[in-house]
Amino acid sequence: METLSVWQALIIALWIGAVMSRSFLGGATTTLRFTPMMTGLVCGIVMGDVANAMIVVAAIQLIYMGVFSPGGQMPSEPAIAAAVAVPVALLGNLDAEASIAIAVPVGLLGSYLYQFRFFLNTLVLKATDKYAAEANGAKLTFCIIGMPIIIAFLLFTPLMFVALYFGSPVIASIVNAAAGTLVFHVLSVIGNGLAAIGIAVTVYVIGRKEYIVFFLLAYFLCVMLKTLSIPMITYAIIGTVIAVIFVLAQNSKTE
Repeated sequence: METLSVWQALIIALWIGAVMSRSFLGGATTTLRFTPMMTGLVCGIVMGDVANAMIVVAAIQLIYMGVFSPGGQMPSEPAIAAAVAVPVALLGNLDAEASIAIAVPVGLLGSYLYQFRFFLNTLVLKATDKYAAEANGAKLTFCIIGMPIIIAFLLFTPLMFVALYFGSPVIASIVNAAAGTLVFHVLSVIGNGLAAIGIAVTVYVIGRKEYIVFFLLAYFLCVMLKTLSIPMITYAIIGTVIAVIFVLAQNSKTE
């Protein structure tokens, strides 16, 4: 069974520390925290298998399509889930469905870790109030921006390193041992079901009843024309054309 090297585990762990700091590199890290795609790309680059890493993380992305973050708090942490599930899948040669079943519990554990990060940040508030009262701009900036970044790195990087370096090979070997068994079949079924739920939640939230017909049209066209192996970009162009025609028709009615 292959294992991650120290440097591979450390790079991925540092990436998660940067993403979970939220303030690091500006607001971009907030978006990176909410999606597993870039984390999967980083894992693929570090492990030298970008193609399979993106296949796995694309499946993981589906279950987080309907996840929202009111107040910045999420029920699961997609970046942490991908940081563990993608290396495990690559080490154990797992398919995407099985990796989803691994990502879900890891993401849930990551959400508790993020809540603990909130608690640690509250310890900085006393110093923040003190420097605000003193009108000390430099120290106030450090407490508001610098300290949360430092706390995020100190909290997430060591724990992610341990999970990746010591945990990933163990999880991969366990799942490999279960290949072809009922347990492995259950993992695959659960993975497929979670992806469908993610898509369904997204459609429910952003969908409007009068536009559901377009979703159904796209779905059945994709199923009926599957044998033609039409690339996704072609469907995107057709969808754009249909959307433009619909908008033009709507505008002509209002004129």
